[in-house]
Amino acid sequence: MQDASPAGSSTSPPSFVLQERDSGKLSGDHTLLGSATPLTQSTIVPLLEFEQPRTRPSLPSRILSNYSEGFALQHPKVYSWIKRVVLYARGPRPKEDLPPIQPLLDRKYRFRSHCISLSIESTLIKVTRPLTSPWLFVVLAAAYIIGFAFFARSQSFITPPESFIGCTSTYWLAQDGCGLDGLQCGPLVDDDPFNFRCPAQCNNVILQNPRTVGDEQIAFVPLIVGGGDANHTYRGDSFICAAAIQAGVIQRSRGGCGSLRLIGNFTDYLPTVENGLSSIGFASVFPSSFRFLSTTPLAHCEDLRDDALAFNILITCALFLVLRPKPLILFWSLVCIGFWHVVLFSQPMGPPPKLDVAFGTFLPALFIAYGFWRLAFRFVFPEFTTKAPIESCILYLAGYWVGVLYNLTIDRIPISRLLASDISKRPGGLTAFIIVLIVFAILVVNQVRVVRKTGWLPYYAMWYIFGGLVLLVMALLPGLELRLHHYIIPMALLPGTAWPTRLSAVYQGLFLGMFLNGGAAFGFDSILQTPAELRQDAPIGTILPAFLTNSTDFNATIPLVNQTIFWDVLPPGMDGFSLLVDDVQRYTGTALNYSLAALQEGIPHFFRLAFTSDGQSGDFTMPATLWPNGTWVDPLPGPS
Repeated sequence: MQDASPAGSSTSPPSFVLQERDSGKLSGDHTLLGSATPLTQSTIVPLLEFEQPRTRPSLPSRILSNYSEGFALQHPKVYSWIKRVVLYARGPRPKEDLPPIQPLLDRKYRFRSHCISLSIESTLIKVTRPLTSPWLFVVLAAAYIIGFAFFARSQSFITPPESFIGCTSTYWLAQDGCGLDGLQCGPLVDDDPFNFRCPAQCNNVILQNPRTVGDEQIAFVPLIVGGGDANHTYRGDSFICAAAIQAGVIQRSRGGCGSLRLIGNFTDYLPTVENGLSSIGFASVFPSSFRFLSTTPLAHCEDLRDDALAFNILITCALFLVLRPKPLILFWSLVCIGFWHVVLFSQPMGPPPKLDVAFGTFLPALFIAYGFWRLAFRFVFPEFTTKAPIESCILYLAGYWVGVLYNLTIDRIPISRLLASDISKRPGGLTAFIIVLIVFAILVVNQVRVVRKTGWLPYYAMWYIFGGLVLLVMALLPGLELRLHHYIIPMALLPGTAWPTRLSAVYQGLFLGMFLNGGAAFGFDSILQTPAELRQDAPIGTILPAFLTNSTDFNATIPLVNQTIFWDVLPPGMDGFSLLVDDVQRYTGTALNYSLAALQEGIPHFFRLAFTSDGQSGDFTMPATLWPNGTWVDPLPGPS
């Protein structure tokens, strides 16, 4: 019997189009799910359509498809180029994982005819395996907490709390902060010595905004005025701790205790350079001064932050190399050690440390740190800690301690507040900003390359673009300014490090340390702040008064007792004047002149004037200077 089918055709369906299902198998006579009915070509098509139903594209997809087809017809070359870029940026489909980490210390290396085989990581893992017991970790963790508590007690809780002062403590406030004749900063003379304790590293605490002293302006250095005479006399607005370091009373690396006495009026503060710190001079008279005494009754004064740092570095190294707890436990250990090291030693909110504030910050810090684990650390941290303890110790702890000690490492770069005003005013700020920006761009491009290789770039790019748009909206809110505190930067960048590479490990350690430093040292300040909060003691931008007395009409032949200086009238909206004479407020009111009869002859005098509104002073002018020979120097333009 002849076959009615065309030559070469077959009535049996090709077997490769039939798929096995969980509920049954295809039998040898091509039956489906155990049925006895043979399959024909006419029955295969509907079955395949049932197995792979076609879904109707959504309306946005159809619109985009129609638009892209029309664009491709009109601009085929541009469409082809855009398509290649999009496909390249999209990365592989389906998404791929990066290859597993191969420890550098567990490899074979060939140099010409020589072969070097390393098994250092595996040997360390084998040798230390008996020490990885969870019970041993619990015992040693309890011992660490007890030892750290005694360390903290010796650091901050033996010396009387009233003796602690900060690195910026002074007896005199800037501008007219001490009121008329300085009465709000009294007493100006005190025979009873003041016993004080300073923290370490106060030589690194500097003025963030320019401060006018006489006819000089200083910024980005510790404020120290005087100290060059035989008795080491300092002006009352000098930073006490920085002056004590310069005078040799305390050590910069250890801090210490000292005693001083207020001596009141002093004339001609001499500049000096001692113990790595420079002071400026002030040739006029000032009502508040102090001198250090040779002895102090205080004890237990050494700052132990360096000892605590060495102790905690050893502990964290032991966690990575010897105890090797589970990655999640190791992560929480780093979070707790770094946070409390900042609170109690490296950058306390104090002094002494404010434990109530620290515990209030600790719980939100733990919550955010758990987010770090879920978003990034869990994908990278176990890869290194379980396979390469030595390598993970180096990669993570190097960045981690740089971040925890932010005030001594990254903060030394002259762009600490990321404000345009700071960058432009601070020496080297613009150069440092450009260098940091270039390095940051290179690292970001490299990380984007890594993410693209896995196929996750579109997903992360979408979220970062969305976050950028949110920040843009926040930056445009009226009356507020965007401030990226250094605890916020890790929160933004850490999700982009969720791929197991060595650079990702370094980034994660650095970002975790930065976050802990920011939260523990300053709390979680708002990302939006008012201009006044960012300005601090910088000029506020008010209009400036003008002296009518100038260098051309000042009569130097008239003695000071008969001299009077004049200034211009009040503008609308202002209710008075505030006059600083030799950096001390000597007059407030509506008068348009000031008599110089009370001034001392033979020394220079400095005059700065500001408008007042509702009792508050605006910006002061730059100083007008009257030299002992009768020469009047007009003030420079701008605020002081």
